[in-house]
Amino acid sequence: MTTAIAIDGPAGAGKSTIAKRAAKSIGFIYVDTGALYRAIGYYSLLKEADTKNEASVTALLSDIKIMLAFKEGTQCVILNEEDVSELIRTPEVSMAASDVSAFASVRAFLFDLQQNIAKQNNVIMDGRDIGTVVLPDAQIKIFLTASAEARAQRRYEELIQKGQTVLYEDVLKEMTERDYNDSHREIAPLKPASDSIFIDTTGNTLEQSVDMLISLIKERLEKTSQK
Repeated sequence: MTTAIAIDGPAGAGKSTIAKRAAKSIGFIYVDTGALYRAIGYYSLLKEADTKNEASVTALLSDIKIMLAFKEGTQCVILNEEDVSELIRTPEVSMAASDVSAFASVRAFLFDLQQNIAKQNNVIMDGRDIGTVVLPDAQIKIFLTASAEARAQRRYEELIQKGQTVLYEDVLKEMTERDYNDSHREIAPLKPASDSIFIDTTGNTLEQSVDMLISLIKERLEKTSQK
């Protein structure tokens, strides 16, 4: 029997970075489901589709083949046989991903892929609705968050380090808009599962957040194995 750990939370909370490090520490596969939505958002922009129009995006799904490859424990997103792992990490793609993730057709398109990975591997999977919709029976559920300002600062510094020219105010505005979109969409809105552990990383360094999460996961896994 495989073990699943679900980590949900808003954009910029550090889910991907923290979950990736935690997965490596405990020997699990890390699955960044947000990257799957980014891939569809990226392809929609590439084809100049209206990312706010479900019919426009749905029409593209039959042309999309997404696979996850794991190279030395690192997730790579393969879109129509091309590694787009870096191409999907722009602010434009981020907003497009938020748009398309609201569509039932897109969520259904990716649902089986996400569940099958969890059935075949011990995973830490992060996203917006993992504990509530995708893996409702996950053994451990965590809702990871931080203030909008703290999350915007982290994302701003990340983009600057990648050589992108951005303003903190613009990143914060985008973060606030995405928070609203993700939590108010009709299909699988962002919210904690009723049995999730709430963790606020505001004011924490990355190392503090990683250590906190790894300790919590190991403690919960130990309790689960003793049952």
